[in-house]
Amino acid sequence: MPTSCTPAVERIARVLAGRHLSLNGEGQDAHASSAVDASWPDHVEDAYAILHTLREPDAQMASAGDVAVWRSMIGAALASRTNA
Repeated sequence: MPTSCTPAVERIARVLAGRHLSLNGEGQDAHASSAVDASWPDHVEDAYAILHTLREPDAQMASAGDVAVWRSMIGAALASRTNA
């Protein structure tokens, strides 16, 4: 299974920054890459809030896989907050 080298929190924060800045989202910047690189840390708390919400899978998610594994994986991502 492929895995990302970028932590989940950073990836979520980058998506949030991109949505605010890029024309592909709600922003005005057609080339927002540098702005996203500079501003994603401003979205880390929101990224943790999203992960916190996802700790418990919904019924559709639970029926697709192992709930214990899901909780463990989200828990690991959340644990990075206390290890930083």
